[in-house]
Amino acid sequence: MTQSDIVQKVWNYCNVLRDDGVSYGDYLEQLTYLIFLKMADEYSKPPYNRESLIPKGLDWESLKLKDGADLEAHYIKILQELGKKEGLLGIIFRKAQNKIQDPAKLKRLISLIDQENWIKLGIDVKGDIYEGLLQKNAEDTKSGAGQYFTPRPLIKAIVEVMRPKPNMKICDPACGTGGFLIAAYEFIVKNYNKELTIEDKKFLKNEAFKGWEIVDNTARLCAMNLYLHGIGGEDYVPVIVQDALAYDPVERFDMVLTNPPFGKKSSITITNGEGKEDKEGLLYQRDDFWVTTSNKQLNFIQHVKTILKVNGKAAVVVPDNVLFEGGAGEVIRRKLLHEFDVHTLLRLPTGIFYAQGVKANVLFFDKKPAREKPWTEKLWIYDFRTNKKFTLKKNPLKFEDLQDFIRCFNPENRLEREETERFKAFTYEELINRDKINLDITWLKDNSLDDIENLPHPDELLSDILEELEAVYEEFKRI
Repeated sequence: MTQSDIVQKVWNYCNVLRDDGVSYGDYLEQLTYLIFLKMADEYSKPPYNRESLIPKGLDWESLKLKDGADLEAHYIKILQELGKKEGLLGIIFRKAQNKIQDPAKLKRLISLIDQENWIKLGIDVKGDIYEGLLQKNAEDTKSGAGQYFTPRPLIKAIVEVMRPKPNMKICDPACGTGGFLIAAYEFIVKNYNKELTIEDKKFLKNEAFKGWEIVDNTARLCAMNLYLHGIGGEDYVPVIVQDALAYDPVERFDMVLTNPPFGKKSSITITNGEGKEDKEGLLYQRDDFWVTTSNKQLNFIQHVKTILKVNGKAAVVVPDNVLFEGGAGEVIRRKLLHEFDVHTLLRLPTGIFYAQGVKANVLFFDKKPAREKPWTEKLWIYDFRTNKKFTLKKNPLKFEDLQDFIRCFNPENRLEREETERFKAFTYEELINRDKINLDITWLKDNSLDDIENLPHPDELLSDILEELEAVYEEFKRI
């Protein structure tokens, strides 16, 4: 059974529950509890034989044995008892409540989940299902998911060029369901498995990864995903349920991989050491920020520059406005180019995120020690947008589509790069002399503009127009 088959199966059941008064969000929450208990049960059996954090009597087997009112009472007990536990279990089951009032429907859901071997479907299956259901909900309500999950092939390509290593401390300050952290973990295990000592493995489990996530339900999924990968436990909680921008965590990291939320404004205006007032009277005191702004993405860039160790590396997904916005944006770009080695920019195509019309990029930069001379010598830009068409359904982004970018990036030695049609270098002087230090640079000819003979199908053209209108609408909202 494919991921989309499972999503469809689970969604069909969701409709039954929704008719019963269980909201989509509540249903999704119950589903994650139950799938987690089932997967933890699978891991405790051969061939894995892992020691389970979940006590006997509060596990999946105990749930399967019950019916009717007994089942309902036992499920409530499981949620309450696990919510009191320390460490990861406490995060996963924090404030957990049973929202499925009909025990017969709960029993049907348990038997549906019990029929599948979830681990064989792929370890990140809950993340996949969660995102699949979000997408279904977006299509169903016509209101959009409002969540910008990073496409898995893009995460994989970013990790491929960033090359995480054992004993690195790796952070995602907007970790969502944990996609970047899990991809980094899998990269290390795959590429260094034979070299990993017992100490290395302990470090991977209990120190290497840390994420921040502001939304309770998403943090719950992240905690589940990390636990099922063998990251964290009773003594170490790798995900912190908090707004990452609220404070400097003091801890510093070798690598930051992140796709911050694309909302335009922080709900609270960030203030720097000069202490400008905001409209709501609530302040973040961030003396470490270069500039005061209410733009959330610009604040995430500033947060990332703080939490990186010297010689640390970052890859951050940013919307187009971060590349060209004046005022605070210009100040941040100037500082970043001077104090960091901003070496690569990947221009992403539209049609790869759940929200329509999102125009985004990946900015790669390394933190350097203080000096007078600027650290950025050349910014290499890979244009993966012009003449590239992707859609979530008919032509989704695949890892193979990013192979040319990985080759051009040359992660083995990025000082030895060659220009291609899509990959061009711009010197520090060229960038700094551009109006407002605008990094929104294109040079390829858009074939769709003047190739009258080979115009796409009207449906495609209409879809493109709607996407452009969405993007313009987002810009107007931001302004």
